[in-house]
Amino acid sequence: MSIDDGWIARAHAVKHCPSPNFDARPCGVSLLVIHHISLPPGVFGGNAVCDFFTNRLDTTQHPFYAQIADMRVSAHCLIRRNGEIVQLVNFNDRAWHAGQSSYQGRTHCNDFAIGIELEGTGDVAYRYGQYAALQALTQALVAHYPAIGTHIVGHEHIAPDRKTDPGPSFDWARYLMPFGIPVPEKLPEKLHLESTAADGLR
Repeated sequence: MSIDDGWIARAHAVKHCPSPNFDARPCGVSLLVIHHISLPPGVFGGNAVCDFFTNRLDTTQHPFYAQIADMRVSAHCLIRRNGEIVQLVNFNDRAWHAGQSSYQGRTHCNDFAIGIELEGTGDVAYRYGQYAALQALTQALVAHYPAIGTHIVGHEHIAPDRKTDPGPSFDWARYLMPFGIPVPEKLPEKLHLESTAADGLR
């Protein structure tokens, strides 16, 4: 897998679904954050997640959607249950995925992080194809943005007060084994970060 000017090259089996929810980064990329998402909660498949990240979600299709109708969030990529990668935001731009967060004393992780969403819930096992796709994508990202290096964490590690994704069903050792990267540990202390209404899915 290769990256061309911030996008996964179209020679690869990757879908591009550009989101308007991004802005310019104030600094370089040095962190990779793994998330999970399902819409409606606990339901896999369909276009709801991509529609949500591109502000096209039909809020009449499920009662839960009314709670997120005004959110403007995104991730750089979504990895579906079958392992398909959907890129939504250029890696060189700032996607809106981490919300209130902190990593090694630096706040506002969106500024310097790439966010990858796995279609999942955190309590259902992720699929082989998702791990394979995530590993291939991670290899390409580390090659293109070497500052990521060993800085690969879950949303739960940078916002432990309010987030648990990618959750207990995510096998960190399995994912990181090819890279020789240790499994990240949750921060020993709570961050007591302020949250906003939009932070529910960020």
